[in-house]
Amino acid sequence: MEAHALLSASSSHRWLHCTPSARLEETFDEQSSVFAEEGTAAHALSEHKLRIFLGQKSKKPVSEFDGEEMERYTDDYVGYAAELITAAKMACKDPIILLEQRLDFSQYVEGGFGTGDLVIIADGTLDILDLKSGRGVEVSAEDNPQLKLYALGALALFDTLYDIQTVRLHICQPRLESISTYEVSAVELVQWAEDELRPKAHLAFKGEGEFLSGEHCCYQSL
Repeated sequence: MEAHALLSASSSHRWLHCTPSARLEETFDEQSSVFAEEGTAAHALSEHKLRIFLGQKSKKPVSEFDGEEMERYTDDYVGYAAELITAAKMACKDPIILLEQRLDFSQYVEGGFGTGDLVIIADGTLDILDLKSGRGVEVSAEDNPQLKLYALGALALFDTLYDIQTVRLHICQPRLESISTYEVSAVELVQWAEDELRPKAHLAFKGEGEFLSGEHCCYQSL
């Protein structure tokens, strides 16, 4: 799971929409929740299962959330991840497959980093897969800023070596039986980072800009 930067990928939908919100959030105590803890447990179990699929050694994690439902929906996620990995191996002799990979996008966002659940680099392509364990609101991969930031971090690591041209973003939300995908060219992604991401991140880091209400912002009364 992702450690917290001021301008984290997971909160990017807020600070890109309402740039002062990131600094405002600093004034509140950070609180965990049973939903966040369950999500952490689901990610740990999914990583374990994927490592076993890849033939790596892994010790199965234990948590208070273990049970039939978690086994089922992490199996569903791993099944989709395995399909992506298998397709990459068929298309490329030696794809790079990374689990829980730290991705640094500080080239565009000061102090920005995150953790990609699954990163696959094959001939000219980059796949980013994110597990959403919630069963509330369905999350779409289309133009998803969190995944776009992860992709920028992966491009920074691998683009010079692999000439990545196509980026595919995937969100698997198995408890809602939802798989969402979005494709963008690497050129378009970098252009978005230069034209929109960088200037908004600069404002957000300084706590500047206008407070804006809306579905992406927690501070609708401001």
